[in-house]
Amino acid sequence: MVQRGSKESSRTARGEYDRYSRSSRERTQGASRSRGRHTSDAAASLSRRGEKSTYSRRDGSARYSQQMHRKRRFSRIIKRTLITLVSLLVVGAIGAFAYMNYLNGNLARGLGGLSNVLVKPSSNSQPFYMLLCGTDQSIQRDKDQSTGGTYRTDSMILARIDPSSKTVTLISLPRDTKVELAGHGIQKLNAAYAFGGSELAVSTVAKISGVDISHFALVDMDGLKEVIDALGGIEVDVPIDINDPDAGGHLSAGSQTLTGEQALILCRSRHAYDSYGDGDAYRAADQRLVLQAIAKKLLSSDPVTIANTVTKLSDYVQTDMSVTDIAGLAQSMQGLDTENNLYTASMPTESVYENKTWYEEIVTDAWKAMMARVDEGLSPTDSTEIDKNTGVVLSNAGSSEGSSSSSGGTSSVASADNKGGTVVVRNGSGKAGVASKVADKIKAAGYSVSDTGNADTFNYKSTMVVYSDSANAQEAEDIAQVVGGGAIAKMNNGSYSMKGDFLVVIGSSYSG
Repeated sequence: MVQRGSKESSRTARGEYDRYSRSSRERTQGASRSRGRHTSDAAASLSRRGEKSTYSRRDGSARYSQQMHRKRRFSRIIKRTLITLVSLLVVGAIGAFAYMNYLNGNLARGLGGLSNVLVKPSSNSQPFYMLLCGTDQSIQRDKDQSTGGTYRTDSMILARIDPSSKTVTLISLPRDTKVELAGHGIQKLNAAYAFGGSELAVSTVAKISGVDISHFALVDMDGLKEVIDALGGIEVDVPIDINDPDAGGHLSAGSQTLTGEQALILCRSRHAYDSYGDGDAYRAADQRLVLQAIAKKLLSSDPVTIANTVTKLSDYVQTDMSVTDIAGLAQSMQGLDTENNLYTASMPTESVYENKTWYEEIVTDAWKAMMARVDEGLSPTDSTEIDKNTGVVLSNAGSSEGSSSSSGGTSSVASADNKGGTVVVRNGSGKAGVASKVADKIKAAGYSVSDTGNADTFNYKSTMVVYSDSANAQEAEDIAQVVGGGAIAKMNNGSYSMKGDFLVVIGSSYSG
């Protein structure tokens, strides 16, 4: 009895426990469903207000994924852009380097063993000498300018350049100067390049001038034209009217802007000066005038114009200097006062006739004195020399004003104590140096000698002092006494071309 009651009691207890557990689970599930409904309602409410639910992990994950995708895409764009820019820079640098090499190769073509004879300055600020040579390869000049397929230099200028003081000196070297060329004997100076190229030209000029030469440049006249046109023309005061078909045509006298073609006429013309004396001397002076104008225009130009000019040069110039060297030199010389610090002159020479050939023989003492001044950084002459008949500047002493006599066969402006009138001296005998000697005697007596040179022929026997104005008869007699050697005064009957007040013609009978 007791046992059955005990079992029933136990079953009753388990049943109550089970009911309690089910009730508890139902309450818990109900609460959970209630919280779910509340959460859904809250999310829906937030969604209706346009706000993002902070309870949505899926939405947050999607947003994060989108942000990372955008960052990765932006990073890829940046990388691609940088790679493109770097590639362009590299290609541009390679292209610029290749172009510079091309220009430098153009400039250095055909120089052979030039480096063997050049002596470089110790620093970029040190003064140095440079040999400038010009060739004219026009068809009309082929026959008399070429030697074995190589052109003779039509003009030669020894330049001294001082970057620190911004001064430049240009000394014209007459192309017919008598020199001894290694391996070729006695020759004219302009044959040096034809026989031995730039190396022989530089070594020969270094020997006769007594200075080390650091740089060399050979310029074709066509290149000069291109450079001038690249600069937009140059300002030049043309001394006389040029009417010279061999030089290219006509050019009016006076200050003007010359194109490259017009400047070439001035640089080439010799025959325009035939009635004035030595055409080569006048032409050399005109070439220096053109170079002076180019320097003035170039050194006042902007970097783009300078670069464009250097590029133009590369097709017409042979030089040991690189594009960088040329541009650097131009930059260092900017501010050059071309009126006062660009000196010009010509090597003092006198005409001699040997072995059926005319040469210009160096007047040694005068040449040494000139180069001593130049090497010290002074102007080559004491003062500026201007030919009265033509207005050609034969030498420019810069800021040193005044006048002085020239050495050898070049023209001069006489000193302030000159007697009246100007005298032209002509060698009609063929005796070497006689015109210069007579000119020195006349100048020593106080007369102005405006020009010396050769007569139209060497068949003159008597020495005469010719005058055109009867008022100058007594003056002519006085000059004849100064000349001596049997000189006589003679009135011009129209047979003589007078470029001065008096014309002295030295004949073969002269014994003065």
